[in-house]
Amino acid sequence: MAAASNAEHTQLQDMEEEGAEMEEREMEEDEEQEEDGMAEEEEEEEEEDSSEDEKENEAEIQRLEEQLSINAFDYNCHVDLIKLLKQEGELLRLRKARQKMSELFPLTEEIWLDWLKDEIRLTEEEPNREKVYELFERAVKDYICPDIWLEYTQYSIGGMASPGGIDRVRSIFERAVTAVGLHMTKGQIVWEAFREFENAILSTLQPSLGKIPSHDQQELVSAQLDRIHTLFRRQLAVPLLDMEATYAEYDEWSDSGVAETVARLYKKALQQLEKYKPLEETLLAAEPPRLAEYQTYIDFEQKEGDPARIQITFERTLAENCLVPDMWAKYTTYLDRQLKIKELVLSSHERAVRNCPWTMGLWKSYLVALERHGADHHTVSDVFEKALTAGFIQATDYVEIWQAYLDYLRRRVDFSRESSKELEELRGAFSRSLDYMKQDVEERFGESGDSSCIIMQIWARIEALHCKNMQKARELWDTIMTKGNAKFANMWLEYYNLERSYGDAAHCRKALHRAVQCTADYPEHVCEVLLTFERVEGSLEDWDTAVLKTESRINRVNQQRVKAAEKEAVLAQQDEDRTEQRRKARTDKKAAQKNLQKGAGAGEKRKAEDRWSHNSAASKRQRGDGDQPTEEHMETETGVFGRSAPAKSGQQGAAAPSQRGSSEDKAEQRNDECSVFISNLAYTLPEPEDQLRRLFEACGPLQNIRPVFSNKGSFKGYCYVQFESAASIPAALRLDRTQVEGRPMFVSPCVDKNRNPNFKVFKYNTALEKQKIFISGLPFSCTKEQLEQLCGSHGTVTDVRLVTYRSGKPKGLAYVEFSSEAEASQAVLKMDGTEVEGNKISVAISNPPRRTTTTDRPAPSRTSADLLSRQLYGARGRGRTQLSLLPRSLHRHTLPGGGAANGTAAATSAAPPPPTPATETRPLSNSDFSRMLLKK
Repeated sequence: MAAASNAEHTQLQDMEEEGAEMEEREMEEDEEQEEDGMAEEEEEEEEEDSSEDEKENEAEIQRLEEQLSINAFDYNCHVDLIKLLKQEGELLRLRKARQKMSELFPLTEEIWLDWLKDEIRLTEEEPNREKVYELFERAVKDYICPDIWLEYTQYSIGGMASPGGIDRVRSIFERAVTAVGLHMTKGQIVWEAFREFENAILSTLQPSLGKIPSHDQQELVSAQLDRIHTLFRRQLAVPLLDMEATYAEYDEWSDSGVAETVARLYKKALQQLEKYKPLEETLLAAEPPRLAEYQTYIDFEQKEGDPARIQITFERTLAENCLVPDMWAKYTTYLDRQLKIKELVLSSHERAVRNCPWTMGLWKSYLVALERHGADHHTVSDVFEKALTAGFIQATDYVEIWQAYLDYLRRRVDFSRESSKELEELRGAFSRSLDYMKQDVEERFGESGDSSCIIMQIWARIEALHCKNMQKARELWDTIMTKGNAKFANMWLEYYNLERSYGDAAHCRKALHRAVQCTADYPEHVCEVLLTFERVEGSLEDWDTAVLKTESRINRVNQQRVKAAEKEAVLAQQDEDRTEQRRKARTDKKAAQKNLQKGAGAGEKRKAEDRWSHNSAASKRQRGDGDQPTEEHMETETGVFGRSAPAKSGQQGAAAPSQRGSSEDKAEQRNDECSVFISNLAYTLPEPEDQLRRLFEACGPLQNIRPVFSNKGSFKGYCYVQFESAASIPAALRLDRTQVEGRPMFVSPCVDKNRNPNFKVFKYNTALEKQKIFISGLPFSCTKEQLEQLCGSHGTVTDVRLVTYRSGKPKGLAYVEFSSEAEASQAVLKMDGTEVEGNKISVAISNPPRRTTTTDRPAPSRTSADLLSRQLYGARGRGRTQLSLLPRSLHRHTLPGGGAANGTAAATSAAPPPPTPATETRPLSNSDFSRMLLKK
């Protein structure tokens, strides 16, 4: 029984253990299921997020593609599309996008390297590597980039096993060291890669240990060693950074050491390197695009006169300043005049117009270079058609490019033949150019750009000189005159000279008679030409006719001039009358103020009026109008105030600078010729005299600084700075709008406006400023340095002005001036519509509107009642809430019939109207007011 019970107990324990194991297993399975469920949920969430991102990216890709279909020349749009397609892994669409961009623009080094690496990965399994080779050939033509050449050589080594592979690799290496071997900082890596390749070839030619090389093997090894020696010698003859390490490597590698000739070339290269090091150090210290530093480098190389080094320096410059038309123009001009190598010249011109297609001068030079190097007619015509679609920014650019193409077509014509295909093409081009100016150019710019009809003049001369077709020439000149040129004497004389050279006397006479009738600018000169012509070739009847016509014309011209002079005199008199009215109005105002002061009985009121007059005069001096008193201070019962007034002994803060004044300052004579007026300073400016002294003492010796304080001793925000000599004034005026305590300081000449009423301190340019751009929509946080950096990539910035309020707060506007019109035009094209810190900016060529001045508007007339009302109630008139403080006893009728007494109108209401000065006999005195108040 015990054994049975033990067996049962054991069996129970086993069952319990199995149950526990099953429970644990179930719990583990539940946990695994939960984990699997969570993982699945996370995967689903990630898939949903990725699908949403893919949808957003696809929508953005479609938007960019639509935008490019509208404007294919949007460079930034191309870059964004390529980035998105690469992110999505759309390889076929990515290849197509890159292809389209490369057809329109040169690609940067980064874009080319990404494209090349992707294509290399795609063609690893393909037996045909020629597509990648073609892509490399396109890449090395855009810019001279050592990294692209190095990638090209490395890729070519991979195809070395094919027939002729070693020779192809050597050919590519030779082109690489020719193109970038002189690059001071990066040329060494190409040389070293070339040597490593040749050393690898040498290792394959070496016989294995224990074997005697054959005669052929020895010759191959010897030839390979000579190649490596030659590479070392060539590299050591070129000044490159860290060339000492190369010399040490050569000394160690060579069994016979370094030859004397190689050592001599190495020392010469080291001496050259010492001359180049300061220039390279300047480049390393400067920030991109380093245009000024590169220009200094180019000037140095041109003085040295090594064409290869000049070329590589230009290429280094253009790699960082590819959008600077002037630099491309300098490079292509150098190649045209110095090297004259066809392939190099034409490829550089092509790269120039691809980088700066908006610059007409580059297209014009390209057309001339094509003709100079014998390009076929089809190529020249294609380039010209591309130029017409480049999008020039001025109407005159289209005139010049048409002139260049028409000159090319004219040089192709053989005028010894009466008719030819080239002549018909020339005439057709002239006709097309006129239609193009009338339709395309005028629709875009609102003007033809050829106001003098230069193209038609050239056409007329060609017809007259080469084709002997005066009838066509006269038809062209008739058209020229109907386009508004008949009033200009030079146009008629040009036509007369054409008739004189290739026409007949009858048409010469006819042209001069028409010129006498129509010319408006120099009629006397045209009349003299007509009379001279008749003296030489005309009959007596012709002479009499010419005299009558010229006398009649001169009389009409003199009458018109007299009328114009009278009109100018009337306008001048009107200006003088307006000036006199303003002066008389100021005089009447002062007289009325004096009368008002005499009528006031309280001494405090007189003091208040004195202070008001002083403050008003100071305000006028600050504004530049009104009379300026000879005294610069004012005495009251509370003290002396003004620019030259000494401060009270107890004054602190803003009034402290006036303590430097003394009784000698009162007697000091003011000298406007040696002074400047400072305004827009902060009222809370501490120690204004000391701060201004620190600012202006660099301009020249100071006579004194006179801050202006109020009657309470607080600084009024303006002052006068007087120098010992007037020669210091220009330097002081250059400090205009300098920031003082976060507020722009206004510096202007100190001028007496009474003596110079038409003087203007600030003269704004109202004409088109082609070298300056106007930027709006800038963020208020944008600084001058940020704007210089933003615009510096488009050209040389000579001046930047941020427009601010008087308080110094920015308006989000700026003017940026470039060194040339082409750079400003380029900046407009590249910057307009871009974003700066999230703000979309607008950029345009500066064209300020005409500013109306006070002289353009007649001064409003004021009656004497208006003037007295202004004196009684202030500048703004009587307020709606103004209370009547007149005693009730004065509201009664003092005379029967509502008459007037003492110049006051009879009161009919609680608030009588202002007294009429016309009926005023005597102002009320204090005793009169006293009797009225005490009267019952």
